[in-house]
Amino acid sequence: MVVCGDDGLAHRLAAELRGVYGEQVTLVVPPSERTVRPPVVGRARAASAALLGAVTAAVGRAGGGAGHNEAAGSIRVVEAAEATEAAFADAGVERAAALALVYDDDETNIRAALTARRLNPRLRLVLRLYNRRLGQHIEELLDQAAALATGVGDAGLDASTTVLSDADTAAPALAATAVAGTTKVVQTDGLLLRAVERQPSRPGQTPPPGLATLALLSTTSNDPAGTDGSEGSGEQGPLLLPDEAAVQRARGRGTVVLEQVSYAGPSLPSGRSVVPSFGSLFSRRLRWSLAGMVGCVAALAVALTVVTGEHPLYATYMTLLDLFAINEPALHQSMARQILQLLSGLTGLLLLPVLLAAVLEALGTFRTASALRKPPRGLGGHVVLLGLGKIGTRVLTRLRELHIPVVCVESDPEARGMATARRLRVPVVLGDVTQEGVLEAAKIHRSHALLAVTSADTTNLEAALYARSVRPDLRVVLRLYDDDFATAVYRTLRAAHPHASTRSRSVTHLAAPAFAGAMMGRQILGAIPVERRVLLFAAVDVAGHPQLEDKTVGEAFRAGAWRVLALDRTARDERRDGGREEPAVEEAYETPREGGASGWVWDLPDSCVLKKEDRVVLAATRRGLAELLGRRSRERAGA
Repeated sequence: MVVCGDDGLAHRLAAELRGVYGEQVTLVVPPSERTVRPPVVGRARAASAALLGAVTAAVGRAGGGAGHNEAAGSIRVVEAAEATEAAFADAGVERAAALALVYDDDETNIRAALTARRLNPRLRLVLRLYNRRLGQHIEELLDQAAALATGVGDAGLDASTTVLSDADTAAPALAATAVAGTTKVVQTDGLLLRAVERQPSRPGQTPPPGLATLALLSTTSNDPAGTDGSEGSGEQGPLLLPDEAAVQRARGRGTVVLEQVSYAGPSLPSGRSVVPSFGSLFSRRLRWSLAGMVGCVAALAVALTVVTGEHPLYATYMTLLDLFAINEPALHQSMARQILQLLSGLTGLLLLPVLLAAVLEALGTFRTASALRKPPRGLGGHVVLLGLGKIGTRVLTRLRELHIPVVCVESDPEARGMATARRLRVPVVLGDVTQEGVLEAAKIHRSHALLAVTSADTTNLEAALYARSVRPDLRVVLRLYDDDFATAVYRTLRAAHPHASTRSRSVTHLAAPAFAGAMMGRQILGAIPVERRVLLFAAVDVAGHPQLEDKTVGEAFRAGAWRVLALDRTARDERRDGGREEPAVEEAYETPREGGASGWVWDLPDSCVLKKEDRVVLAATRRGLAELLGRRSRERAGA
């Protein structure tokens, strides 16, 4: 594996590939003395060294042996100012299985990807691009170039191009942290799943249901033998993907359960209607003024009916004519009729400014329909999002997809995410978060959580400290770049507020697993750590895998190796329309997926038969996935 980059994501990605997946990694970075941002790269290298040291120690504790321990900490580093052919040749791109281009500049990554695809058409490429639309075109272009260069169709070619954004990959984890307090999440088909660690249930207590039991956590046992990765006498290590019998036998062991991330709090009105409501067109004072004028007209019409004895409709018509001063003067009529005509004229004079004010307010309402909204009165249980830059924009979109009310705070009126906030009709408070009164305007005292994702660490910290002074129990999530600084902040806030939830997150730390999974193959959806081990989530085509094809879900399950979690029902829809759906499959098809969205069917019964046209999502260990996908050689090489 070759990783090219100029910031912390490259170093974290290299450490992830080596420490988690056991791959041989070459890291290409700019020289220290020539880099544009020496402090950033310097901190990234320091963080990478610390992370590699932790990975090395963890592998050694897991029983990898001295040789494996030494290999886990070895990452070949190549210094190059640019990703040129010479740099790729020095890094061995011609012989590499995958290449990740994670420079901070989109143009640099595209230029390097075109060069790398020409040097090695079979290379699996992973690009870091913020522009989604451009990324889709680049994927198609590079895949087509690889197919033409090798003469192999897309189906038989292992090379693929995957375009990712660190903002997109980190946004689900940040959203899950704000809602559920965890970053152990996997996203598929718009559904956000999390791995929840549950403590052992008490006798007679029924644990809440989940989609699947992923693992049994470690526990101390009197059995000196240990099971599944034991470390020392009497300790049972984590048991990944246990069967039902193992779960039933487990006593005193916590579990890791797969759940859907959802939000049950209040929600904001969507506000997406093109035509505003009547109440929003006019202010309360103007509505009362209009009601008073209507009452005066009605009273004058009734009085005219009594005085003249005319029909009420005719009296109302004559009153309106007098009101707009287009009626004949009542010169030779009774005194009462003349007085009513004068009163109607006076009422008409009062009506003119009221009508003008109504027109101006209505025009102002329509004009500001696409403008920024202010936080509504009585709002509570929302998430306060600080910063609408590259990361904040993606987090805002993800939170609104989960129907979570959000109030944004941004100091720059021309920030990247202002258009998104305006389109989603999300309340925005313009102002510097470090100034007094800005967080109060965002209703921080009634909020559910604070997400500080600005690009300045000190700004995020200051906002978090001030929010804690307002609400000591507030859930706070900080985006901090420097790892040592983040660790110190986390420990201090936890010590000062032990009963509150505090999380410090780095975007590179959250995005690295997704980039590493893409380098292993396009089917990898993500990875979730379970103590010293890791579970992979992959989308796999059933065709070509005898362990899955024509097997039921129960028969396809292999304890400790892999487990089928979901089924793509797109192919089932096609077979159902063609009249080729079997009864057992039809029953599984009707099983609703938790969450209600289309695409994947969750909670599959064990009797559901997997056909070769199907595509499934499964959880697997590294060895289990390597066996299922036919990667035994790679597994023996260091996984």
